Amino acid sequence: MSTAYHGKFAVPFSIRRQQNGALPNLEFLLKSPVNFAMMYMCAENQATMPALPDNVYILKKEGCSMLRIITDSASDLPKEYIAQHKLHVIPTPVVIDDVDYFDGATIQTEEFYHILDDINRDVKTYHINPAMFTEAFLPYAQANDSVIYLCFSTGIAGTYNAANIALSNIREDYPDFDLTIIDSKCASAGFGLVVSKLVTMLEKGASKKEIIDAAEYYIYHIRHVFTVQTLAYLIKGGRLTKFKGTLAETLDMKPVLIVNDIGALAVVKTVRGRKKAMRYLIEYAQANGCPAEGATVALCHGEDRESLNFVNSLVQETFHPKQTMISVVGCAIGAHTGRGIVGFCYFDADDGEFSKYFTD
Repeated sequence: MSTAYHGKFAVPFSIRRQQNGALPNLEFLLKSPVNFAMMYMCAENQATMPALPDNVYILKKEGCSMLRIITDSASDLPKEYIAQHKLHVIPTPVVIDDVDYFDGATIQTEEFYHILDDINRDVKTYHINPAMFTEAFLPYAQANDSVIYLCFSTGIAGTYNAANIALSNIREDYPDFDLTIIDSKCASAGFGLVVSKLVTMLEKGASKKEIIDAAEYYIYHIRHVFTVQTLAYLIKGGRLTKFKGTLAETLDMKPVLIVNDIGALAVVKTVRGRKKAMRYLIEYAQANGCPAEGATVALCHGEDRESLNFVNSLVQETFHPKQTMISVVGCAIGAHTGRGIVGFCYFDADDGEFSKYFTD
């Protein structure tokens, strides 16, 4: 007996193997327009699992545990990547004029930055709370899945603590729920790069312990460097005093920021002029371990294609990366930076002992 999960409902039914032992061509189409996360089948030989359309669930045999990786929308992973890898991304809440929205779910970046361009609009963020986490985690506990949740940096938000509160509450009813919560100490495209490494390892058969060890390794070696167009949002959010911010704006001074070792934002340099600030992103990377060529890197921007293209051309000319992931900065970070944020993220080391999962 197996169960198909459709929303909050579970429908049991039987599956019979063909004489050759293969599974039949299972095509249980979902009529709901919502794109649900794909569930997995726990079969004796998973290689026999049929290829199904994106809007179709694969069945999961009762009592079997599957390893899953989930994250949140502060990872700013491209929508195409999320869809391709069937990744569960918990949306970050944002409040606009006292109305709650959810990053990537009920509001998209294009609309968000259009609203944000009006500095008089009241835009605030708050971290995913325990109730939201409980709703996200509970189906995995009920399905007896093993889960790794890589969360937004504790140096920037309270996501990690809220997730642990939810886990404690769920374990009152599901004491054996196997959920490991990892503080990414990352943000935006750097966060996304780390998640993508772990997803690749999972898809290539890595164990949970290997993935957790890899998370620690890649978190240690990820680098973020970015700059902003205007200081108005940093001033508005209290991250910069009005006096210092107004003076810097008058002098056309642009901060260059990093995410430091504890996952907090830190200014490493202040540069006069937008183009000089963007060029300094490359200088910083050259001085701080960016591989000469052949690496996977990431660029992020706040719906500012012109700045993205300028920095991307410098990255390609200087570092000749093998692959470049490009993402749009979502609500979690963008609310505090404005449209003009642009950043460059990379690993300052190779894949080390995990390289076997990344060979072509």
